[in-house]
Amino acid sequence: QVQRVESGGDLVQPGGSLTLACSASDYYAIGWFRQAPGKQREGVSCLDLTSGYTYYTDPVKGRFNSSRDHAKKTVYLQMHNLRPEDTAIYYCATDTWRDGSRCMMSGQWGQGTQVTVSA
Repeated sequence: QVQRVESGGDLVQPGGSLTLACSASDYYAIGWFRQAPGKQREGVSCLDLTSGYTYYTDPVKGRFNSSRDHAKKTVYLQMHNLRPEDTAIYYCATDTWRDGSRCMMSGQWGQGTQVTVSA
């Protein structure tokens, strides 16, 4: 739908922190998704249409937080207490929503940024 550029991926040790950034011309209802090797894409965060707040899926709840800078048209994903199972390519997308315990999206993926959590 619109151009989205993810950045900030890196190699970090378990327990470490990392912040990803998504720069987009249209950042309405931006959420985050990830795909680990050999696994299907899964939601990380998305918009809860009922509350208007960001919803985080169970694997990352309490560890990840999103924020945005409207002036810079950039959305951030702050990741803390990273685990090896967090290793994946992370993507951002607009037009996301919560569906029960899952996150859904209607947009297209960007190039993504690689996050690797390893000792």
